[in-house]
Amino acid sequence: MAAMSLEELSEKIRKIDFCMLSTREAGDGISTRPMSNNGDVEYDGDSWFFSFEDTRKVAAIGSDPRVSLSLSAPPSLLGKPGIFVAIDGRASIIRDKAMFEEHWVAELERWFPQGTKTPGLVLIKVHAGRLEYWDGEDNEVVTVS
Repeated sequence: MAAMSLEELSEKIRKIDFCMLSTREAGDGISTRPMSNNGDVEYDGDSWFFSFEDTRKVAAIGSDPRVSLSLSAPPSLLGKPGIFVAIDGRASIIRDKAMFEEHWVAELERWFPQGTKTPGLVLIKVHAGRLEYWDGEDNEVVTVS
């Protein structure tokens, strides 16, 4: 079977709400925590996450922007295996309120009740450099420029 294109892989990732975001901590440690991408995944390899600024993950990204995301989707009802995706990328912290509005979805109010006006709100953009996926049939690497 032919490897998935970045567009096809982004479409599959968009359907997986939660992923694990790993950052590099001081002293060569790695911290991993669940994040919701709210379906905000672009074909160019970008994923977007909202966070509070005063967190260890934001501090870690400020020190070392290299991050990884891991995602998985369960098998389909018809028995086709799910998909596992590992993404290596670079994160940046965005404080631009206009960008908040562009990426906001109502479901985020569960964590940020004041919406885009929540004090200390930041947007984390992860630009993928390399994606690797396993779907029970294929194991491929997709590189993003």
